[in-house]
Amino acid sequence: MISRRGFALFETIIDMLVPSVIPIFIASFSLYTIRIIKGPTIPDMVLGVSCLSINLIFLMVLLAVYFRSLVLIPCAFMLLLWTFILDIFMAKYLERRELSG
Repeated sequence: MISRRGFALFETIIDMLVPSVIPIFIASFSLYTIRIIKGPTIPDMVLGVSCLSINLIFLMVLLAVYFRSLVLIPCAFMLLLWTFILDIFMAKYLERRELSG
Protein backbone atom coordinates (compact mmCIF):
# COMPACT_ATOMS: atom_id res chain seq x y z
CA MET A 1 0.00 0.00 0.00
CA ILE A 2 1.42 3.36 -1.03
CA SER A 3 0.93 6.22 1.39
CA ARG A 4 -0.12 9.70 0.27
CA ARG A 5 3.40 10.95 0.81
CA GLY A 6 4.85 8.14 -1.32
CA PHE A 7 2.30 8.80 -4.05
CA ALA A 8 3.11 12.52 -4.03
CA LEU A 9 6.81 11.68 -4.34
CA PHE A 10 6.00 9.37 -7.27
CA GLU A 11 4.02 12.15 -8.95
CA THR A 12 6.89 14.59 -8.46
CA ILE A 13 9.37 12.16 -9.99
CA ILE A 14 7.09 11.52 -12.97
CA ASP A 15 6.48 15.25 -13.45
CA MET A 16 10.24 15.86 -13.57
CA LEU A 17 11.19 12.72 -15.52
CA VAL A 18 8.80 12.83 -18.48
CA PRO A 19 9.71 16.29 -19.84
CA SER A 20 13.41 15.50 -19.49
CA VAL A 21 13.25 12.24 -21.48
CA ILE A 22 11.25 13.64 -24.41
CA PRO A 23 14.40 14.93 -26.22
CA ILE A 24 16.00 11.51 -25.80
CA PHE A 25 12.97 9.89 -27.42
CA ILE A 26 13.06 12.39 -30.29
CA ALA A 27 16.75 11.67 -30.89
CA SER A 28 16.16 7.93 -30.83
CA PHE A 29 13.18 8.28 -33.20
CA SER A 30 15.42 10.17 -35.62
CA LEU A 31 18.16 7.53 -35.46
CA TYR A 32 15.68 4.67 -35.94
CA THR A 33 14.12 6.48 -38.90
CA ILE A 34 17.55 6.80 -40.50
CA ARG A 35 18.10 3.09 -39.84
CA ILE A 36 14.76 2.27 -41.49
CA ILE A 37 15.48 4.40 -44.56
CA LYS A 38 19.16 3.57 -45.04
CA GLY A 39 19.31 0.10 -43.52
CA PRO A 40 21.53 -1.91 -45.81
CA THR A 41 19.54 -5.12 -45.37
CA ILE A 42 15.92 -6.01 -44.73
CA PRO A 43 16.64 -7.36 -41.20
CA ASP A 44 18.20 -3.99 -40.34
CA MET A 45 15.05 -2.22 -41.48
CA VAL A 46 12.82 -4.64 -39.55
CA LEU A 47 14.96 -4.13 -36.45
CA GLY A 48 14.60 -0.36 -36.88
CA VAL A 49 10.81 -0.62 -37.13
CA SER A 50 10.66 -2.88 -34.07
CA CYS A 51 12.84 -0.59 -31.98
CA LEU A 52 10.89 2.47 -33.10
CA SER A 53 7.62 0.77 -32.16
CA ILE A 54 8.89 -0.31 -28.74
CA ASN A 55 10.13 3.21 -28.02
CA LEU A 56 6.80 4.64 -29.12
CA ILE A 57 4.96 2.20 -26.84
CA PHE A 58 7.14 3.19 -23.89
CA LEU A 59 6.58 6.88 -24.66
CA MET A 60 2.81 6.35 -24.85
CA VAL A 61 2.81 4.63 -21.45
CA LEU A 62 4.93 7.42 -19.95
CA LEU A 63 2.57 10.05 -21.36
CA ALA A 64 -0.43 8.14 -20.01
CA VAL A 65 1.11 8.22 -16.55
CA TYR A 66 2.15 11.86 -16.94
CA PHE A 67 -1.30 13.05 -18.01
CA ARG A 68 -3.01 10.61 -15.63
CA SER A 69 -5.16 9.31 -18.45
CA LEU A 70 -5.67 5.70 -19.44
CA VAL A 71 -6.63 6.49 -23.04
CA LEU A 72 -3.17 5.76 -24.43
CA ILE A 73 -2.76 2.37 -22.74
CA PRO A 74 -5.03 0.36 -25.13
CA CYS A 75 -3.35 2.07 -28.10
CA ALA A 76 0.06 1.09 -26.74
CA PHE A 77 -1.14 -2.48 -26.24
CA MET A 78 -2.46 -2.69 -29.82
CA LEU A 79 0.82 -1.30 -31.17
CA LEU A 80 2.70 -3.88 -29.12
CA LEU A 81 0.63 -6.69 -30.65
CA TRP A 82 1.13 -5.26 -34.15
CA THR A 83 4.88 -5.11 -33.61
CA PHE A 84 4.95 -8.70 -32.37
CA ILE A 85 2.97 -9.92 -35.40
CA LEU A 86 5.26 -7.95 -37.74
CA ASP A 87 8.34 -9.52 -36.17
CA ILE A 88 6.91 -13.04 -36.44
CA PHE A 89 5.84 -12.48 -40.05
CA MET A 90 9.21 -11.05 -41.09
CA ALA A 91 11.12 -13.83 -39.29
CA LYS A 92 9.10 -16.48 -41.11
CA TYR A 93 9.51 -14.66 -44.44
CA LEU A 94 13.27 -14.29 -44.05
CA GLU A 95 13.69 -17.88 -42.89
CA ARG A 96 11.71 -19.27 -45.79
CA ARG A 97 13.63 -17.11 -48.25
CA GLU A 98 16.95 -18.28 -46.86
CA LEU A 99 15.95 -21.95 -46.89
CA SER A 100 14.75 -21.89 -50.49
CA GLY A 101 17.58 -19.70 -51.82
